[in-house]
Amino acid sequence: MDLRTRPFRSVLYIPGSKPRALDKARSLPVDAIIFDLEDAVSAEEKDNARETLKAALTEGGYDPRVKIVRINGLDTEWGRSDAEAVRQMDADAVLLPKVNGPEDIDALVEITGELPVWAMMETPRGMLNAAEIAAHPLLKGMVMGTNDLAKELQTRFRADRLPMMTGLGLCLLAAKAEGLVIVDGVYNAFKDEDGLRAECDQGRDMGFDGKTLIHPAQVDVANTAFAPSEDEIDLARRQIVAFEEVEASGQGVAVVDGKIVENLHIATARETLAKARAIEALQEG
Repeated sequence: MDLRTRPFRSVLYIPGSKPRALDKARSLPVDAIIFDLEDAVSAEEKDNARETLKAALTEGGYDPRVKIVRINGLDTEWGRSDAEAVRQMDADAVLLPKVNGPEDIDALVEITGELPVWAMMETPRGMLNAAEIAAHPLLKGMVMGTNDLAKELQTRFRADRLPMMTGLGLCLLAAKAEGLVIVDGVYNAFKDEDGLRAECDQGRDMGFDGKTLIHPAQVDVANTAFAPSEDEIDLARRQIVAFEEVEASGQGVAVVDGKIVENLHIATARETLAKARAIEALQEG
């Protein structure tokens, strides 16, 4: 499926060390899962987590969700073993934390081979090198690590995320230039539904494909925010009809709701309808 229309509205972190959480994830209405071997797993559980996760993925039951495994950094004592293990797992992609430049991905693919790579974008150097990172031939997606980025930037929390805007924007530009998926960082206050909704709406307006989530309670809000609304679907259909009618007659220009409709609007309209169909297919599956 084209990554521009394949839904990534909700991308939920699941600890790779917890069998009950891994089992519950099979029934959650998420578009993708990040099976975490890094932050969500304590040092003493790292080795067991690999085996627990491998067994869960072998058992299956996660389709049609995209299965992404986040490993520990290759500069840690667990990173190489994680990378070697993921290559043997039934995973769709491997997620590398704290990517600072394309050479970090080069080091990973020497171990994981042709397995698609996603990059955690969570350091100032990563922000500055976002274009070079996005251009790596095996990179398919970017995940914003806003908690780590905030720590590195020494920012204060603001609901409008103003201190994050430069980094978010650089990564968005890089991902869109290369046709990659890019998902926004987590919202930590998982019981604050209004705050989550506001941040999801902000991310969607900016151009993110979806949101990473830390709790199943956040899934419905993200799925709604990053899906085409009924109004957007209706407008897309009317734009296409109007444009095709004018094109067939060879006269004038298409106008919908008092606005001129051009080729670029039709391309967006068709993407909107394709995404809506893809979401419907996921829900039916």
